Amino acid sequence: MLRTFEQAALEAGRAIIEVFCNGCQVEMKADASPVTIADQEAERIILAHLERDFPEIPVIAEESVAAGKVPDVAGKPFFLVDPLDGTREFLDKRQEFTVNIAYVENGIPIAGIVYAPALGIAFSGERGSAEKLAIDENFAVVERKQIRVRKQPAESLALASFRHDSPETGLFLTRHAISKCSNIGSSLKFCLLAEGKADVYPRFTRTMEWDTAAGDAVLRAAGGSTVTMDGQPLIYGKTGAAADFDFANPNFVSWGGTAPVLEQA
Repeated sequence: MLRTFEQAALEAGRAIIEVFCNGCQVEMKADASPVTIADQEAERIILAHLERDFPEIPVIAEESVAAGKVPDVAGKPFFLVDPLDGTREFLDKRQEFTVNIAYVENGIPIAGIVYAPALGIAFSGERGSAEKLAIDENFAVVERKQIRVRKQPAESLALASFRHDSPETGLFLTRHAISKCSNIGSSLKFCLLAEGKADVYPRFTRTMEWDTAAGDAVLRAAGGSTVTMDGQPLIYGKTGAAADFDFANPNFVSWGGTAPVLEQA
C-alpha cells in the first residue's frame, strides 16, 4: 500500500511544483479557504492511483468532499486524502505545504505518507515502522532512513501551527511547564515529532481528518501518539454528530511517545 501512496504522492508533488513555479489563480471555497488548480490536479492524480490499485476502498478527499462527493465509510476501511495541505503557505511561496495520503482501519490511521515537494522530503509509516525519504529534483527517492520518536527530554520542545495558534496553546504550554515552542505550517508538525526533533504538538483550533490522518499515521508508526483532551486516542471516520461537521477533529495533543495524563483546563 505504501508503494502506491509513494507513487501517487510523488506524481502529485510534481504537478504541484509546476504550479508553484508558474503561479495560478485562486478561488475561495464555501468555508472561505483557498483552492487552486494545484489542489485539484494533485487530488485527481492521487485518486487515479488509489482507484486503480484499491478500487474497493472508499476515499474521503478534501476537494471531492467540498464538491459534495462523500462516500459512505461507516464501518469500513477508507482512505483520507489532502492533496495540498498548507494552501496558504503554497500561495505565499513558503515551502512547508504537503501532500497527504492515509489509510484508516477501525478508526485508526494505519498507514500514511506526508510529502513536502518544495523541501524534497517525505515521511511514511505503517504498522510500527516509519521512514524519512529524500527526494531529488527528478522526484525520485534517493535515500531512506528509519525514524523513531525520541525519549522525552527534561525540557520539551512544542510545535504550534504557523497560522492557527490560539490562547489555549499558550495555556497548555504553561500548565505543562514547556518554555520552548516553534511554529510551522502543515502536517510536517507530526513528522518532526516522528523523527525525534520535537516532543509535543497541541492543537486547539479546527482541523479536519484529512489534515491530520497521514501525519498521525507516520507519528504512530514511529512510536508516538495522538490523543483527545480526555486522553483517548484520536479516531477517524467521525460522522453524524449533530453539533459538528462530518470528519471534523476535536482538540487534540500529539506526543513524541506515550501520551501522559493530561490536566484538564
